[in-house]
Amino acid sequence: MTLIDCLYEDDRWQDIDLDTLAETAGLATLAHLSLDPDGFEICVMGCDDARIAELNTEFRDKPTPTNVLSWPAEDLAPEDEGARPHAPSPPDFPGPVELGDIAISFDTCTREAESARLPFADHVSHLVVHGILHLLGYDHIRDGDAELMEEIEVEILGKLGIPDPYNQIPGT
Repeated sequence: MTLIDCLYEDDRWQDIDLDTLAETAGLATLAHLSLDPDGFEICVMGCDDARIAELNTEFRDKPTPTNVLSWPAEDLAPEDEGARPHAPSPPDFPGPVELGDIAISFDTCTREAESARLPFADHVSHLVVHGILHLLGYDHIRDGDAELMEEIEVEILGKLGIPDPYNQIPGT
């Protein structure tokens, strides 16, 4: 059984094997948070800037492309700033729970990776981890929440052998 189901709206994602990158990042994220991946499902859509701009306009009233968007199936966000989110609810049925959906833009990810001189696969893995944390109730709007989310991202990425993207010297 796989945790991540990838939907391709841009074939360039198949060339870099988004399935494997997303699955690896997803498993690492849930393991780090002591969540059993067999209990969950996530859909990741690989798209381009045009499609993600449509989604960003529709759902966030921001008519521009972005790197990653996420839609949690359940609101797990804590009320207190800097607190850990609530655990996902156990299902009322047998089988995995849908955590939510993530969309990621090939064009924006490419530009960002090239600009920061980061390996493309590392940047994509980071954005998948970031998106999954959003599905699990983490956010970065308030300072305390942002610090917690960034700390967890860096820990997960470190376990994947990916350097801290927030404190990396470009090209190293």
